[in-house]
Amino acid sequence: MLYRRFPKVPELEISTLGLGCMRLPTLGDDPAAIDDAAATAILSAALDSGVNYIDTAWPYHKQMSEPWLGAAVESLGCRDRVLLATKAPVWLIEKNADWECYLSAQLEKLRTDHIDFYLVHALNGKRWKTVLETGGLEFLAKAKADGRIGHLGFSFHDTLDSFKTIVDGWSDWEFCQLQYNYFDEDYQAGDAGIRYAAERDIGVIVMEPLRGGVLARVPDAVREIFSRYPVPRMPAEWALRHVLDRQETVTVLSGMGAAGQLWENAGVASSAAPNSITKSERAILDEARAWFVSKMAVPCTACGYCRPCPSGVNIVDTFGMWNEAAMFDTLEANAKQYQASLAAKGNGADACVECGECVSKCPQGIAIPARLKEARATLG
Repeated sequence: MLYRRFPKVPELEISTLGLGCMRLPTLGDDPAAIDDAAATAILSAALDSGVNYIDTAWPYHKQMSEPWLGAAVESLGCRDRVLLATKAPVWLIEKNADWECYLSAQLEKLRTDHIDFYLVHALNGKRWKTVLETGGLEFLAKAKADGRIGHLGFSFHDTLDSFKTIVDGWSDWEFCQLQYNYFDEDYQAGDAGIRYAAERDIGVIVMEPLRGGVLARVPDAVREIFSRYPVPRMPAEWALRHVLDRQETVTVLSGMGAAGQLWENAGVASSAAPNSITKSERAILDEARAWFVSKMAVPCTACGYCRPCPSGVNIVDTFGMWNEAAMFDTLEANAKQYQASLAAKGNGADACVECGECVSKCPQGIAIPARLKEARATLG
């Protein structure tokens, strides 16, 4: 295993592959029913491979990921070998006392007296205001000073502008976690966000390097593109190498559902040095990305300039789910996601009244109301 360091935490070596505990194996379809034997085998394999960064969060597996991890680490007797990371569920925080409530509960669940890396979870512009208004930063600083938190960061899901606001909003950030892969180079904070953080000595953790697994299960056309390289590589290896090639990347989180996947990814992480991808390899990755882009249903870049919609339509996520269905042949899954997370809450395409306010704001010149009709017809 190769190791890297956060600029502000030079004393710690962090494995370039981190184990994410959001998609652990389960007994049946209930996310809360974690398969303890299988999940513990993955954790054990991770430790044997040299992985030392283990990531979880309050809501993962219906709030069962943290207690499972605490018990597993205790049973394996490996607390001194791992760097535990979890996150404050800021969307549940209403007052200052809530910060203490959740941190104390997480320490108990994880069976530890300190959390090595503590993140404010899934920050966006709205949640950043919650952090400020509830005294979150002051609480986090005190919890670090009293030793219950080792290092402070945030995970992020919003626009680049919001990312910059959050990065610049507190000088004590030591690291951040954002989505990045060879397809999503410009999604949310993306490439520009990685560079912005690195310029300020904020370490970067990458999540979704395989885009929830879809970049490991690519269509035959993309496999054919990869097959032109003289050295055989699985699609997942191409995706991981792309992310690890960035010198700003400290660790890459992957939710591996089997020990075999862990060993495969660990093998890549053990040989992928920064700035090592050749021009020919880069050309292949660019061609693979271009193939996906060519299959997009609508040329939405998720910039968010269309927000807010006066009728409450979540334009970005609607187009995002439509595009995923088109690119990855996952219509059934994306339709269910759309209906449950957007349409059922009144934020789907059917809420559009065709006022046209969004059209003039779109840098891509998308005829948004008309395309929303198409999205609704496809996603239901």
